[in-house]
Amino acid sequence: MAYLTAVTAAAIAVLLPLAAVAPHLDWPRIGLLALLHLCLESLAQGARTPCARVWRWLRGRPAPDGPADPRGSGFFPVLFAGVLMLPPAAAALVALPGALLGPAAPPRALRRIWNAAQLALAAAASAEVFRLLGGSRLLLGTRFPDAAFGALAAILTFCLANGLLVAGMVRLTCGAAGPGAMRKLRRAAPAALLHGAGGLMVAVLWQGPYGAFAAVLGLLPLTITAWLSAQGHRERSAHRATVQALVQAVEIKDAYTRGHSERVGRASVLIARQLGLAEDRIRTLHFAGTLHDVGKLAVATELLRRNGPLTCAERRAVEVHPVFGHELVRQLDFLGEGRDGILHHHERMDGRGYPHGLTGDRIPEFARIISVADAFDSMTSTRSYRRGRPVQEAVTELERCAGSQFDPVMVRALVDAVAEHGWQPEPPPPGGWDGEVPDIPLGVPEPARLPQQSGQGLPAGGAT
Repeated sequence: MAYLTAVTAAAIAVLLPLAAVAPHLDWPRIGLLALLHLCLESLAQGARTPCARVWRWLRGRPAPDGPADPRGSGFFPVLFAGVLMLPPAAAALVALPGALLGPAAPPRALRRIWNAAQLALAAAASAEVFRLLGGSRLLLGTRFPDAAFGALAAILTFCLANGLLVAGMVRLTCGAAGPGAMRKLRRAAPAALLHGAGGLMVAVLWQGPYGAFAAVLGLLPLTITAWLSAQGHRERSAHRATVQALVQAVEIKDAYTRGHSERVGRASVLIARQLGLAEDRIRTLHFAGTLHDVGKLAVATELLRRNGPLTCAERRAVEVHPVFGHELVRQLDFLGEGRDGILHHHERMDGRGYPHGLTGDRIPEFARIISVADAFDSMTSTRSYRRGRPVQEAVTELERCAGSQFDPVMVRALVDAVAEHGWQPEPPPPGGWDGEVPDIPLGVPEPARLPQQSGQGLPAGGAT
């Protein structure tokens, strides 16, 4: 709270010079920039502001039921244009309506005050840098490269000031999460530079013969791009919510594997990154790995929670869960090739897997990845009928079965990824599992074909 108070006080101090220079300011320009910043940012993010409500009314669409997503990225070209065209205090003022009326997570009032204060300080600092470099005069002349240099310096100042202020708040509120937040800020730098270029374009057009009209027209493609990006963000959020709902349903039914789905998704991503897969495929693989056992929803709960061995008939009833899973996600188009990963994640390289007995490269790549991730987490997780194996022991077992059960390439990728990034197995619940049987070796199964079995099998919760 002390940090928030200090930043807010600094922002108020920055705005104080407005009282002395008010008669000399171009208030119509300031007001129009503030309104554009508020409206265009709300349209890009889908925020529930007055401008967004008017926009939805014009399109004949109802307002969303839930609150706007507070994680959407800002839309700053108009704010940067104010930085380039206005004195520092006036540039800070442009940021206030959009921050005070924009989306914010609870506690909304404090977060909006924080957003307004830090944006006002960053805008004022970058406007001062631009003024010291003579940028306001250069915008009106022919020395455009020099103006671009001043604008670049102003944009970098804005990013630095904003990043330092946010990093300070993250350090105070999140502690160890600070470094992760700083990495996110660094990844946001290219977008900030793009928005800055848009702000320079708006400023140049505004100073031209057609004034604000040309500047607003120039903003249209940037606004459409930002809106499409926000739509994609909301779509990905909806996909994550769908996956999470299905996973929670599985874990309610099969309590002993709680957390297993997320860890398989995470291990699948480790393998995929080690293999150099494209980011869009990695995102799909993460969903598929997380949903690999969704077909257990169609398996009798008694079989999933059985601590003892299964008969041949019961084992066959469990082994159809990949088929059920594939049917459940058939209509989820965003899963793409991940649906085949769910269907075939229990196939074996030697053809002794299920449901279709595929061999070698006929097994889809996603399925070969998920198979290794699934077995690895199963071996390192504590279940009701045995304790988890140490990571190194599980790695040794995977390497032993590489080529017969698992794709050696995927095993090697997991081994290298775990060596580089580490792995934290699931800790047992306090007091252990009820009825836990100590030190029953899990192993990676090398089952005989079903006709040769004598009514015994692995426990349903094993790496089957």
